[in-house]
Amino acid sequence: MSHSPRIRMVLSCSMVVLSLGAGAAACEGSGGHPLSATPYDAAGQVAFNRTAGSRPVDPDIPLEVTAKGKDGRITDVTAIDSAGRHVAGELSADGSRWHSTTPLAAGAHYTVTVSTEDEDGSPGIRRLSFDTTPAKKVLAVEFGPKAGKYGVGQPVTAKLSEPVKDKAARAVVERALSVRSTPSAEGAWHWVDDKELHFRPKEYWPANATIDVRSNLEGIKVGDRLHGAAAKPLKLTTGDRLEAITDAASHQMTVKRNGEVIKTIPVTTGKPGFSTRNGVKVVLGREYFVRMRGTSVGIPEGSSESYDLPVYYATRVTWSGEYVHAAPWSIGSQGYANVSHGCTGMSTGNAAWFFQNVREGDIVKVVNSSGDQMAPFGNGFGDWNLPWGKWREGSSLLAGTPEGRTPVDAARLRAEL
Repeated sequence: MSHSPRIRMVLSCSMVVLSLGAGAAACEGSGGHPLSATPYDAAGQVAFNRTAGSRPVDPDIPLEVTAKGKDGRITDVTAIDSAGRHVAGELSADGSRWHSTTPLAAGAHYTVTVSTEDEDGSPGIRRLSFDTTPAKKVLAVEFGPKAGKYGVGQPVTAKLSEPVKDKAARAVVERALSVRSTPSAEGAWHWVDDKELHFRPKEYWPANATIDVRSNLEGIKVGDRLHGAAAKPLKLTTGDRLEAITDAASHQMTVKRNGEVIKTIPVTTGKPGFSTRNGVKVVLGREYFVRMRGTSVGIPEGSSESYDLPVYYATRVTWSGEYVHAAPWSIGSQGYANVSHGCTGMSTGNAAWFFQNVREGDIVKVVNSSGDQMAPFGNGFGDWNLPWGKWREGSSLLAGTPEGRTPVDAARLRAEL
Protein backbone atom coordinates (compact mmCIF):
# COMPACT_ATOMS: atom_id res chain seq x y z
CA MET A 1 0.00 0.00 0.00
CA SER A 2 1.02 3.59 -0.30
CA HIS A 3 1.85 3.76 3.43
CA SER A 4 4.57 1.10 3.23
CA PRO A 5 7.47 3.37 2.20
CA ARG A 6 6.74 5.71 5.11
CA ILE A 7 6.78 2.78 7.54
CA ARG A 8 10.07 1.55 6.16
CA MET A 9 11.56 5.05 6.51
CA VAL A 10 10.60 5.26 10.17
CA LEU A 11 12.00 1.80 10.84
CA SER A 12 15.22 2.76 9.10
CA CYS A 13 15.56 5.83 11.23
CA SER A 14 14.88 3.85 14.35
CA MET A 15 17.70 1.51 13.44
CA VAL A 16 20.01 4.50 13.00
CA VAL A 17 19.05 5.78 16.43
CA LEU A 18 19.81 2.44 18.00
CA SER A 19 23.10 1.95 16.23
CA LEU A 20 24.50 5.47 15.83
CA GLY A 21 22.73 7.62 18.47
CA ALA A 22 23.63 11.10 17.22
CA GLY A 23 22.64 10.23 13.69
CA ALA A 24 18.99 10.60 14.72
CA ALA A 25 19.22 14.38 14.40
CA ALA A 26 20.19 14.14 10.76
CA CYS A 27 17.34 11.75 10.05
CA GLU A 28 14.76 14.03 11.70
CA GLY A 29 16.10 17.11 9.90
CA SER A 30 15.61 15.48 6.54
CA GLY A 31 11.86 15.85 6.94
CA GLY A 32 11.96 19.36 8.55
CA HIS A 33 10.56 22.59 7.10
CA PRO A 34 12.99 25.29 5.88
CA LEU A 35 11.45 27.82 8.28
CA SER A 36 12.53 25.67 11.24
CA ALA A 37 16.17 26.33 10.42
CA THR A 38 18.25 28.96 12.24
CA PRO A 39 17.91 32.25 10.29
CA TYR A 40 20.94 33.18 8.24
CA ASP A 41 22.48 36.67 8.17
CA ALA A 42 20.59 38.56 5.45
CA ALA A 43 23.10 41.40 5.26
CA GLY A 44 23.60 40.89 1.55
CA GLN A 45 19.90 40.55 0.88
CA VAL A 46 18.48 43.86 2.17
CA ALA A 47 19.36 47.53 2.05
CA PHE A 48 18.30 50.39 4.38
CA ASN A 49 18.04 54.11 3.77
CA ARG A 50 19.69 54.44 7.20
CA THR A 51 23.26 53.64 8.25
CA ALA A 52 24.05 51.94 11.54
CA GLY A 53 26.10 54.12 13.88
CA SER A 54 25.71 57.20 11.67
CA ARG A 55 24.77 60.66 12.89
CA PRO A 56 21.14 61.06 14.01
CA VAL A 57 18.75 61.36 11.08
CA ASP A 58 15.72 63.52 10.36
CA PRO A 59 12.63 61.77 11.79
CA ASP A 60 10.50 63.21 8.99
CA ILE A 61 12.31 61.07 6.40
CA PRO A 62 10.43 57.75 6.08
CA LEU A 63 12.29 54.55 6.93
CA GLU A 64 12.73 52.30 3.90
CA VAL A 65 13.98 48.73 3.49
CA THR A 66 14.50 47.11 0.08
CA ALA A 67 15.44 43.63 -1.08
CA LYS A 68 18.70 43.34 -3.04
CA GLY A 69 18.88 41.04 -6.05
CA LYS A 70 16.37 38.39 -7.07
CA ASP A 71 17.34 35.53 -4.78
CA GLY A 72 15.21 36.55 -1.80
CA ARG A 73 12.37 38.69 -0.50
CA ILE A 74 11.34 40.56 2.66
CA THR A 75 8.71 38.78 4.74
CA ASP A 76 8.39 41.10 7.73
CA VAL A 77 9.81 44.31 9.21
CA THR A 78 9.55 45.42 12.84
CA ALA A 79 10.73 48.91 13.79
CA ILE A 80 10.47 49.83 17.47
CA ASP A 81 11.87 52.65 19.58
CA SER A 82 13.32 52.42 23.08
CA ALA A 83 9.93 53.38 24.55
CA GLY A 84 8.38 50.26 23.01
CA ARG A 85 6.44 52.10 20.29
CA HIS A 86 6.12 50.33 16.96
CA VAL A 87 6.35 52.08 13.61
CA ALA A 88 3.49 51.36 11.21
CA GLY A 89 4.63 50.33 7.74
CA GLU A 90 3.64 48.77 4.44
CA LEU A 91 5.24 45.80 2.67
CA SER A 92 4.87 45.42 -1.07
CA ALA A 93 3.10 42.30 -2.35
CA ASP A 94 6.27 40.88 -3.89
CA GLY A 95 8.33 41.49 -0.74
CA SER A 96 10.75 43.81 -2.51
CA ARG A 97 10.14 46.95 -0.41
CA TRP A 98 8.89 48.04 3.00
CA HIS A 99 8.41 51.67 4.07
CA SER A 100 7.10 53.38 7.18
CA THR A 101 3.65 54.96 6.92
CA THR A 102 3.79 57.10 10.08
CA PRO A 103 6.44 59.65 11.08
CA LEU A 104 9.27 58.52 13.33
CA ALA A 105 9.64 60.04 16.78
CA ALA A 106 12.19 62.80 17.31
CA GLY A 107 15.12 62.18 19.66
CA ALA A 108 14.47 58.42 19.69
CA HIS A 109 16.60 55.28 19.35
CA TYR A 110 15.21 52.70 16.91
CA THR A 111 15.90 49.04 16.35
CA VAL A 112 14.78 47.56 13.03
CA THR A 113 14.45 43.79 12.52
CA VAL A 114 14.01 42.54 8.95
CA SER A 115 12.95 38.97 8.21
CA THR A 116 13.64 37.50 4.77
CA GLU A 117 13.56 34.22 2.91
CA ASP A 118 15.66 32.96 0.01
CA GLU A 119 14.49 31.18 -3.11
CA ASP A 120 14.45 27.87 -1.20
CA GLY A 121 12.28 29.30 1.58
CA SER A 122 15.04 29.41 4.19
CA PRO A 123 14.65 32.29 6.69
CA GLY A 124 17.08 35.15 7.07
CA ILE A 125 17.30 38.05 9.48
CA ARG A 126 18.99 41.45 9.57
CA ARG A 127 18.99 44.11 12.32
CA LEU A 128 19.85 47.80 12.30
CA SER A 129 19.84 50.47 15.02
CA PHE A 130 19.84 54.23 14.52
CA ASP A 131 18.89 57.49 16.25
CA THR A 132 16.72 60.41 15.15
CA THR A 133 17.52 64.07 15.73
CA PRO A 134 15.93 65.87 18.69
CA ALA A 135 12.86 68.02 18.14
CA LYS A 136 13.45 71.66 17.26
CA LYS A 137 10.10 72.73 18.72
CA VAL A 138 8.25 70.77 21.40
CA LEU A 139 4.68 70.53 22.61
CA ALA A 140 4.59 70.10 26.38
CA VAL A 141 1.58 68.72 28.24
CA GLU A 142 0.74 69.50 31.87
CA PHE A 143 -1.93 67.40 33.54
CA GLY A 144 -4.21 68.63 36.28
CA PRO A 145 -5.29 68.82 38.99
CA LYS A 146 -2.32 68.07 41.21
CA ALA A 147 -2.04 64.51 42.49
CA GLY A 148 -4.32 63.69 45.39
CA LYS A 149 -7.80 62.64 46.48
CA TYR A 150 -10.85 64.28 44.91
CA GLY A 151 -14.59 64.04 44.60
CA VAL A 152 -16.19 62.03 41.81
CA GLY A 153 -16.95 65.18 39.79
CA GLN A 154 -13.33 66.25 39.25
CA PRO A 155 -12.41 66.45 35.54
CA VAL A 156 -8.85 65.76 34.36
CA THR A 157 -7.22 68.63 32.47
CA ALA A 158 -4.40 68.69 29.93
CA LYS A 159 -2.84 72.09 29.18
CA LEU A 160 -0.63 72.43 26.09
CA SER A 161 2.36 74.72 25.66
CA GLU A 162 1.49 75.44 22.02
CA PRO A 163 -1.87 75.87 20.27
CA VAL A 164 -3.08 72.89 18.24
CA LYS A 165 -5.77 73.81 15.72
CA ASP A 166 -5.51 71.23 12.94
CA LYS A 167 -7.96 68.33 13.32
CA ALA A 168 -5.37 65.69 12.36
CA ALA A 169 -2.84 67.16 14.80
CA ARG A 170 -5.45 67.16 17.55
CA ALA A 171 -6.09 63.48 16.86
CA VAL A 172 -2.37 62.76 17.28
CA VAL A 173 -2.34 64.54 20.65
CA GLU A 174 -5.53 62.94 21.89
CA ARG A 175 -4.45 59.46 20.82
CA ALA A 176 -1.29 59.82 22.91
CA LEU A 177 -3.11 60.81 26.12
CA SER A 178 -4.22 57.90 28.28
CA VAL A 179 -6.69 57.96 31.17
CA ARG A 180 -7.42 54.68 32.98
CA SER A 181 -9.58 54.26 36.05
CA THR A 182 -10.05 51.32 38.39
CA PRO A 183 -12.97 50.51 38.50
CA SER A 184 -13.22 51.35 34.81
CA ALA A 185 -15.40 54.15 33.44
CA GLU A 186 -16.26 55.12 29.89
CA GLY A 187 -14.94 58.60 29.20
CA ALA A 188 -13.60 60.99 26.56
CA TRP A 189 -11.39 64.02 26.03
CA HIS A 190 -13.02 67.29 24.98
CA TRP A 191 -11.10 70.18 23.41
CA VAL A 192 -11.96 73.29 25.41
CA ASP A 193 -9.82 75.43 23.09
CA ASP A 194 -6.59 75.16 21.10
CA LYS A 195 -4.46 74.73 24.22
CA GLU A 196 -6.61 72.84 26.73
CA LEU A 197 -8.46 69.52 26.92
CA HIS A 198 -10.69 68.11 29.65
CA PHE A 199 -11.43 64.43 30.31
CA ARG A 200 -14.55 63.25 32.11
CA PRO A 201 -16.50 59.99 32.26
CA LYS A 202 -19.98 59.61 30.81
CA GLU A 203 -21.25 59.62 34.37
CA TYR A 204 -19.30 60.73 37.44
CA TRP A 205 -16.17 58.80 38.40
CA PRO A 206 -16.77 55.66 40.45
CA ALA A 207 -16.45 56.20 44.19
CA ASN A 208 -13.10 55.19 45.70
CA ALA A 209 -11.47 54.82 42.29
CA THR A 210 -7.85 55.15 41.16
CA ILE A 211 -7.21 57.22 38.03
CA ASP A 212 -3.91 57.07 36.11
CA VAL A 213 -3.16 59.72 33.50
CA ARG A 214 -0.21 59.39 31.12
CA SER A 215 1.15 60.82 27.88
CA ASN A 216 2.86 58.84 25.14
CA LEU A 217 3.50 61.98 23.12
CA GLU A 218 7.27 62.26 23.68
CA GLY A 219 9.00 62.60 20.30
CA ILE A 220 5.79 62.07 18.32
CA LYS A 221 5.24 64.42 15.38
CA VAL A 222 2.23 66.66 15.98
CA GLY A 223 2.65 69.20 13.20
CA ASP A 224 5.24 70.80 10.99
CA ARG A 225 8.51 70.61 12.98
CA LEU A 226 6.47 70.25 16.17
CA HIS A 227 6.98 67.14 18.32
CA GLY A 228 5.68 66.11 21.70
CA ALA A 229 7.71 66.44 24.87
CA ALA A 230 7.85 64.11 27.86
CA ALA A 231 5.06 64.70 30.40
CA LYS A 232 4.84 63.90 34.08
CA PRO A 233 2.18 61.24 34.74
CA LEU A 234 -0.65 61.94 37.18
CA LYS A 235 -2.38 59.71 39.71
CA LEU A 236 -5.68 60.65 41.34
CA THR A 237 -8.03 58.86 43.68
CA THR A 238 -11.67 59.54 44.45
CA GLY A 239 -13.50 59.35 47.75
CA ASP A 240 -17.16 58.71 48.41
CA ARG A 241 -19.72 60.10 45.97
CA LEU A 242 -20.81 63.27 47.75
CA GLU A 243 -23.50 65.43 46.14
CA ALA A 244 -25.09 68.63 47.46
CA ILE A 245 -28.34 69.50 45.65
CA THR A 246 -29.72 72.97 46.35
CA ASP A 247 -33.36 73.65 45.45
CA ALA A 248 -33.62 77.43 45.10
CA ALA A 249 -37.42 77.23 45.11
CA SER A 250 -37.74 75.28 48.37
CA HIS A 251 -34.63 76.91 49.91
CA GLN A 252 -33.22 73.55 51.00
CA MET A 253 -29.91 71.81 50.34
CA THR A 254 -29.92 68.00 50.38
CA VAL A 255 -26.54 66.36 50.89
CA LYS A 256 -26.06 62.74 49.78
CA ARG A 257 -23.20 60.34 50.33
CA ASN A 258 -23.13 57.37 47.96
CA GLY A 259 -26.79 57.97 47.15
CA GLU A 260 -28.05 58.21 50.75
CA VAL A 261 -29.27 61.48 52.29
CA ILE A 262 -27.03 62.42 55.21
CA LYS A 263 -28.17 66.00 55.89
CA THR A 264 -30.80 68.57 54.87
CA ILE A 265 -29.82 72.21 55.34
CA PRO A 266 -32.00 75.37 55.16
CA VAL A 267 -30.36 77.85 52.76
CA THR A 268 -30.82 81.12 50.96
CA THR A 269 -29.68 81.66 47.37
CA GLY A 270 -29.46 84.63 45.00
CA LYS A 271 -32.24 87.19 45.00
CA PRO A 272 -33.76 88.64 41.79
CA GLY A 273 -31.05 90.29 39.74
CA PHE A 274 -28.40 88.14 41.42
CA SER A 275 -29.93 84.69 40.96
CA THR A 276 -27.67 81.71 41.60
CA ARG A 277 -26.57 79.75 38.52
CA ASN A 278 -28.41 76.52 37.81
CA GLY A 279 -26.62 73.29 37.00
CA VAL A 280 -23.74 71.18 38.21
CA LYS A 281 -20.67 72.81 39.68
CA VAL A 282 -17.62 71.21 41.25
CA VAL A 283 -15.95 72.24 44.51
CA LEU A 284 -12.82 74.24 43.59
CA GLY A 285 -11.46 74.79 47.07
CA ARG A 286 -12.19 75.70 50.68
CA GLU A 287 -11.30 78.99 52.40
CA TYR A 288 -11.85 79.36 56.12
CA PHE A 289 -12.03 83.16 55.85
CA VAL A 290 -12.82 85.39 52.86
CA ARG A 291 -13.39 89.14 52.75
CA MET A 292 -16.31 89.52 50.34
CA ARG A 293 -16.85 92.88 48.68
CA GLY A 294 -19.54 93.88 46.19
CA THR A 295 -16.98 95.64 44.03
CA SER A 296 -15.48 92.22 43.15
CA VAL A 297 -18.66 91.33 41.26
CA GLY A 298 -19.25 94.74 39.70
CA ILE A 299 -21.42 96.38 42.40
CA PRO A 300 -20.41 100.04 42.84
CA GLU A 301 -19.14 100.93 46.30
CA GLY A 302 -21.69 102.97 48.24
CA SER A 303 -24.66 101.78 46.18
CA SER A 304 -27.75 100.21 47.72
CA GLU A 305 -26.41 96.71 46.91
CA SER A 306 -22.87 97.38 48.11
CA TYR A 307 -21.44 95.09 50.77
CA ASP A 308 -18.16 94.36 52.59
CA LEU A 309 -18.40 91.33 54.83
CA PRO A 310 -16.12 88.92 56.69
CA VAL A 311 -17.19 85.42 55.62
CA TYR A 312 -16.26 82.10 57.24
CA TYR A 313 -16.36 78.50 56.09
CA ALA A 314 -16.43 79.45 52.42
CA THR A 315 -16.49 76.62 49.89
CA ARG A 316 -15.78 77.95 46.39
CA VAL A 317 -17.67 76.62 43.33
CA THR A 318 -16.87 79.25 40.65
CA TRP A 319 -13.82 81.39 39.94
CA SER A 320 -16.02 84.50 39.71
CA GLY A 321 -16.88 84.26 43.41
CA GLU A 322 -19.81 81.93 43.99
CA TYR A 323 -19.48 80.12 47.33
CA VAL A 324 -21.37 77.99 49.78
CA HIS A 325 -20.68 79.80 53.07
CA ALA A 326 -21.78 80.87 56.53
CA ALA A 327 -24.25 83.78 56.41
CA PRO A 328 -25.36 84.50 60.00
CA TRP A 329 -26.84 87.85 58.89
CA SER A 330 -29.51 86.06 56.80
CA ILE A 331 -30.48 83.35 59.30
CA GLY A 332 -34.10 84.53 59.31
CA SER A 333 -34.41 84.00 55.55
CA GLN A 334 -32.68 80.63 55.33
CA GLY A 335 -35.27 78.02 54.37
CA TYR A 336 -37.77 80.74 53.43
CA ALA A 337 -36.42 83.29 50.92
CA ASN A 338 -33.59 84.07 48.53
CA VAL A 339 -31.73 87.20 49.65
CA SER A 340 -28.04 86.69 48.70
CA HIS A 341 -26.01 88.14 45.85
CA GLY A 342 -25.62 84.71 44.24
CA CYS A 343 -23.95 82.59 46.89
CA THR A 344 -25.63 79.84 48.89
CA GLY A 345 -25.83 80.98 52.50
CA MET A 346 -26.51 78.94 55.63
CA SER A 347 -25.97 79.06 59.38
CA THR A 348 -22.42 79.07 60.71
CA GLY A 349 -22.86 75.59 62.19
CA ASN A 350 -24.17 74.12 58.94
CA ALA A 351 -21.48 75.90 56.90
CA ALA A 352 -18.79 74.48 59.19
CA TRP A 353 -20.25 70.97 58.76
CA PHE A 354 -20.36 71.39 54.97
CA PHE A 355 -16.82 72.82 54.91
CA GLN A 356 -15.49 69.86 56.89
CA ASN A 357 -17.28 67.17 54.86
CA VAL A 358 -16.60 68.18 51.26
CA ARG A 359 -13.40 68.10 49.22
CA GLU A 360 -12.30 69.42 45.84
CA GLY A 361 -14.15 67.64 43.06
CA ASP A 362 -17.36 67.05 45.03
CA ILE A 363 -20.61 67.92 43.28
CA VAL A 364 -22.72 70.99 44.04
CA LYS A 365 -25.91 71.19 41.96
CA VAL A 366 -28.47 73.99 41.90
CA VAL A 367 -32.00 73.49 40.58
CA ASN A 368 -35.11 75.67 40.21
CA SER A 369 -33.24 78.98 40.25
CA SER A 370 -34.20 81.76 37.87
CA GLY A 371 -30.49 82.29 37.16
CA ASP A 372 -28.53 81.32 34.07
CA GLN A 373 -27.10 77.87 33.46
CA MET A 374 -23.57 77.26 34.72
CA ALA A 375 -21.17 77.57 31.76
CA PRO A 376 -19.29 74.36 30.89
CA PHE A 377 -15.90 76.09 30.85
CA GLY A 378 -14.18 79.27 31.96
CA ASN A 379 -15.69 79.78 35.41
CA GLY A 380 -14.81 76.57 37.18
CA PHE A 381 -15.79 73.04 36.20
CA GLY A 382 -19.22 73.08 34.59
CA ASP A 383 -18.20 70.18 32.35
CA TRP A 384 -21.12 68.01 33.53
CA ASN A 385 -23.65 70.46 32.10
CA LEU A 386 -22.81 69.27 28.59
CA PRO A 387 -24.87 66.20 27.57
CA TRP A 388 -22.68 63.18 26.83
CA GLY A 389 -23.39 63.31 23.10
CA LYS A 390 -22.19 66.91 22.85
CA TRP A 391 -19.19 66.12 25.04
CA ARG A 392 -18.10 63.37 22.65
CA GLU A 393 -18.38 65.79 19.71
CA GLY A 394 -15.55 67.74 21.31
CA SER A 395 -13.24 64.75 20.88
CA SER A 396 -11.11 64.52 17.73
CA LEU A 397 -11.33 60.73 17.89
CA LEU A 398 -14.96 60.15 18.88
CA ALA A 399 -16.79 62.96 17.09
CA GLY A 400 -19.18 61.51 14.55
CA THR A 401 -18.91 57.95 15.88
CA PRO A 402 -21.85 56.07 17.42
CA GLU A 403 -22.36 56.21 21.17
CA GLY A 404 -22.28 53.17 23.39
CA ARG A 405 -18.64 52.18 22.98
CA THR A 406 -17.11 50.36 25.94
CA PRO A 407 -13.75 51.49 27.41
CA VAL A 408 -12.09 48.62 25.48
CA ASP A 409 -13.73 49.72 22.24
CA ALA A 410 -12.58 53.30 22.82
CA ALA A 411 -9.00 52.13 23.38
CA ARG A 412 -9.16 50.10 20.18
CA LEU A 413 -10.48 53.14 18.31
CA ARG A 414 -7.51 55.21 19.49
CA ALA A 415 -5.15 52.54 18.20
CA GLU A 416 -6.83 52.27 14.81
CA LEU A 417 -7.16 55.96 13.95
